[in-house]
Formats: sequence, C-alpha cells, structure tokens
Amino acid sequence: MLKRKIDSYLKDWKQREHKPLIIKGARQIGKTTSIRQFGKSYPSFIEINFMENPEYKSVFQHGYDPNRIIKELSLLNPEFEFIPYQTLILLDEIQEYPDATTSLKFFKEDGKYDVICSGSMLGNHYKKVSSISVGYKEDVQMYSMDFEEFLWANGYNEENIEFIYSFLKELKPLPDSIFEKLSDLFQDYIFCGGMPEIVDTFIKEKTFSNIFSKQSQLHSDYENDITKYVEGLDYAKVLNVYRHITSQLSKENHKFQISKLGHGARSREYTGCQEW
Repeated sequence: MLKRKIDSYLKDWKQREHKPLIIKGARQIGKTTSIRQFGKSYPSFIEINFMENPEYKSVFQHGYDPNRIIKELSLLNPEFEFIPYQTLILLDEIQEYPDATTSLKFFKEDGKYDVICSGSMLGNHYKKVSSISVGYKEDVQMYSMDFEEFLWANGYNEENIEFIYSFLKELKPLPDSIFEKLSDLFQDYIFCGGMPEIVDTFIKEKTFSNIFSKQSQLHSDYENDITKYVEGLDYAKVLNVYRHITSQLSKENHKFQISKLGHGARSREYTGCQEW
C-alpha cells in the first residue's frame, strides 16, 4: 500500500466537523485505492460504483432523502450494512451520474453517514447537476504521486525527508553522497512518472522493463476517455491538443501554442479544446 498525502487529509477530515467530500482528479491516480484504505477505519464501508453498477443510478432518480436512499440501496444489495454514525459511503465514478452529488446536501443535514464522492473530469460534468450542494460539501483535488511520495514508496520516512528539507531551508548544499542518491532517485521518478500502478511495479521489480507498456496503456485509456466524455467540442481537435502537450512543453520556451498543432491551425478553431 503506497502512502499518499491524501491519507493525512482524510484522517483530519474524519476527526473534525466535516461535510461530505468530493475528491477530484485524473483517472488512475489512486483516488479509489486511498479511499478504500481510509474506509477500513470505519466499522462499515459501502462502495457504490456508478460505472460498474449503473443500476444504482435509479436510487437517486426519485429524490434525495437519505433514509429512502439507504433503504433502496439495502434492497439492491443486502450485504450493505448501514450503521448510523459509523459508516462511510463512497460514491465512485461519480462522473457517470453527477446528479447524485445533489444528495450531499441532504446527507449533511441528516448527519448519520459520512459520504465521499470520487470521479474524474468532474469539472466538465457539474453543468449537468440539477442542484449543486453549495455550502454542504468540501472539494479537494488529488494529483498523481509527487517526488516526496515517490521517496516514501522507496522506504524513506518522515525523519529522512525532514533531514533533506533541513538543507533546503538553510540554503545549504546537500552532501555529495546524498545528492547523488537523490539525483538517481529523481531520474527514476522522471522515467516512472507519478501513476501509482507504475510506481508500485517499479518498486517491486526494480526495473523499467514492464512499466513502459503500462504507461502506453494508460496513455491509450486517456485518449479513449476524451472520445467518450468530450461534449460540445470536436473531440479530434481535443485529441490533437492532448497529443501535442509533451512535445510542445518540452521545448526551451515551455509554451503551448495552438499555431503549432498543424498547418493553418488557429486559436478560434480550438476554442475550449485547450481548456478541456
């Protein structure tokens, strides 16, 4: 189990007065895995995945009363155990049915159950929500693994990292041996990237031989998501933007220019595509 920064956020969220939580972030960055691990701190953890089990959508189509929702979910899956004040409910892949987030207001007012929503590209789907629970939810953005998390995965503890930070805070150069070791690790991180599955494979096998094919598959999955979720835009143009990100940002000026996407490409023709 890879340690993530979201772990400490979730622990703090549970201990303080809190509202239902929406965790946003790109696909495959470890949102669901972290929430499942956090769910072990509850006597009961209920996971509802709108992509794998679309039948759950119907429960939220007849209103948002938590008591009725709990009752219908129990009928759909008798194995669900809803224990008041001791249950965490995960509404996963919420982008498949974003209107379910309207229920967060009512779960907050009811107060018997903790609720976390998780999904990719939520910002593109909020426009579909009939009534966003403003004031009754918390939003947090999760990202892929950063270098500090990569160091955790490689066995470095908080004391080790604080020692490294001490040199940075005092503007002192690191000892040569430590600098060389961290340089090697950072190079590994650059090759791996921050996707947890890739990092986990590298940590276990200590070789790059099996990670490049997985990276290629993730890249293909992202492109498939573009064709699936792009609405109101030319998905071919969105794909063109996506495929040019790395090549353009790797140049010396680190700028992304629409004019470089192809012969005669103009900004007005790509309105909205770059933002997507």
